[in-house]
Amino acid sequence: MTDIRLNAAKVEAEAAGRPSRRPSQFRARERAAWGFLAPALIAIGLFFCIPVAAALLLSLTDFDIYALADLANLRFVGLQNYERLFANPLFWGAMRNTGLFALFGVPLSIAASLLAAVILNDRTVKWRPVWRVIFFAPFVTTLVATAVLWNYLLHTRYGVINWAITSVGLPAVDWLGDPSTSIPAILMFVVWKIFGYNMLIFLAVLQTVPDDLYEAARIDGAGPWSRFRHVTLPAIAPTVLLVSIISVASFFQLFAEPYVMTQGGPAQSTVTVLYFMYEEGFKWWNLGSASAVAFILFLCILAVTLVQLWVAKRVGAYE
Repeated sequence: MTDIRLNAAKVEAEAAGRPSRRPSQFRARERAAWGFLAPALIAIGLFFCIPVAAALLLSLTDFDIYALADLANLRFVGLQNYERLFANPLFWGAMRNTGLFALFGVPLSIAASLLAAVILNDRTVKWRPVWRVIFFAPFVTTLVATAVLWNYLLHTRYGVINWAITSVGLPAVDWLGDPSTSIPAILMFVVWKIFGYNMLIFLAVLQTVPDDLYEAARIDGAGPWSRFRHVTLPAIAPTVLLVSIISVASFFQLFAEPYVMTQGGPAQSTVTVLYFMYEEGFKWWNLGSASAVAFILFLCILAVTLVQLWVAKRVGAYE
């Protein structure tokens, strides 16, 4: 491969009428490039590749609190951790809850962020910088503090949301104490918390769409919806794909929100896969089982991401 690059560079240099560089010069530049990349590659190897490999090996053992005290108690159990997880109804309940969060949360967060970006991209909107700061502020605020605040907002007797509901004659809702409303309540909070970040991404890409396209669409008689469908969406399709992949990974890794707001309740209706992994590893000290949960979660995220890429390629969102 190096010889091919050297020959190509030599031909190009001769065609341009300038002397070609010697092979030693190319090798010196390659060594310099590897020298600049080496610190990052070493950091990735030390803090990512090695821990991931160690966790994979850990998932094949019965590492628990007894092995933590004395490694002589550590045993290799193969795939027994995975078999026990697949036979555990609590694990499948966590998978179901995580799937519901992702199924409804991803489109809601993308729709909210894209709508806000389209509105704030309009130059006729007043106080645009102020609105951008207001919408982005939840993303940079402390998650635990905002989760506690939402607990008060959703309180059955004293919450502002239930006060607004009862003021129009409707009964109060036990948002976090009823299994049928606990997931929607947390979902509202998560979408509110993260949509500002996605909004900035959409806002950045919307500002790269040429105004000439919108002007041509207006001349052809296209309304706002037609311009959005036939001009905006095709132009930002790769960014929509990127945001959807990021959002899927985020919703599959929900932990702090149910941990702070409901502690996995009521009746374990908000236990996510990551919450289940936390309890396996740090409540029951089944670290081998917790590592197995982590790799199952990784495979789920990878599978969904590959499906997203396949669908996007079929519809022409990217090449």
